[in-house]
Amino acid sequence: MKLEVEVISKEIIKPSFPTPHELCHYQLSSLDQSTLPVYNHLVLFYPTKSDVQIDYIKNILDHLKLSVSKALTYFYLLAGRIKDNLFVDCNDEGISFKEAQVKCRLSDFLQSPIPKELNKLFPFALDDAAELPMGIQFNTFDSIARGDQKNIVLPEFISAKLFPPWIISLPEPEVDTNKKNIATKRFVFSASKIEEIRAKYADSGSLENQKKCPSRIEALSALIWSRFVAATKKISGPDSFYTIIHTVNLRTRFEPPLPDQSFGNIYQAAITIPSWEKDCDNLGSQMRDSLRKIDKEYVRKLQVGEDLFDSIKEGDGSFNKVEKVPFIFTSLCMFPLYEADFGWGKPIWVSSASLSAKNVVVFMDTASGDGIEAWINLTEEDMAAFGSDEELLAASKSC
Repeated sequence: MKLEVEVISKEIIKPSFPTPHELCHYQLSSLDQSTLPVYNHLVLFYPTKSDVQIDYIKNILDHLKLSVSKALTYFYLLAGRIKDNLFVDCNDEGISFKEAQVKCRLSDFLQSPIPKELNKLFPFALDDAAELPMGIQFNTFDSIARGDQKNIVLPEFISAKLFPPWIISLPEPEVDTNKKNIATKRFVFSASKIEEIRAKYADSGSLENQKKCPSRIEALSALIWSRFVAATKKISGPDSFYTIIHTVNLRTRFEPPLPDQSFGNIYQAAITIPSWEKDCDNLGSQMRDSLRKIDKEYVRKLQVGEDLFDSIKEGDGSFNKVEKVPFIFTSLCMFPLYEADFGWGKPIWVSSASLSAKNVVVFMDTASGDGIEAWINLTEEDMAAFGSDEELLAASKSC
């Protein structure tokens, strides 16, 4: 169903304590500088009692605002402003905080949520992260909001030391919205269907009758990409150059691994150029090989500034001669999003939204924890073909 959302208040929340002068200049790393100016986005839905009073909601909001203000003293750069894609001026100008009223019942909306309608629940357009690092139109900051001072995990701002920045001002990477209408659909895969898909894309091992199953994300990526190509190849053209891109968290690829709380865009893209020899039967192993290349040696080369994409361009002479059709996968599975308890319980659903870029898939855990939601963003023309693919529909529930 469609949402009618009314913003009823706007304010700027600043850190509860001023940022020390020596911390007011936060240098962006080279990975930060090369990251698209797009907000990471989440909507968390919490149940409320039917007899909730206005004073109770006001108390929650006041408590949340205070918690955000306290949290910004630790995440002080989020209250600053990005300057020339070089650094963050940690000037304590604060973050945007909006209070909005949605004119429908949560239970009614969750029966048939529409991805594009979810964008109304964000404070900004998702592809407009040029200066403001953060905004809130919902609740965050778990430990502090509950008043739990003992279990706060503090961020470590080490990204620029690991990946030295470019010292000249460079234009920010641009988001390719393709000036076409983007259609977003949510496909839900149950645990049993995921196991069937993993078995389908299992690789034959060296021993007789032995097979190595791909991970859940590898298997779903193989299914979604193969059905996308099957459904849209005539639209894209026979000479299109396809690539499969997975975002990879680099924290675990260091030796020793970086702490989970290491702050910044510490990720890289694993690029697979799929082979068509076996009709995608070995696509899982192809993607796994690409992911394995993002290892500690890769990280070392990245830290000294090597162009690790040159081998792709040189290794295939057709790279610059044909239409390129990248397909991007990113996963939030296994992140403890459903543990985000701000003092009034855990969320009943955590969602993505509709993006402005085409050929992007966001994987998220289902509320039950054993299935996976795939939020797929395609052009309307491609989605019309892809969304009616019989093999895809047999493996999932389209929402």
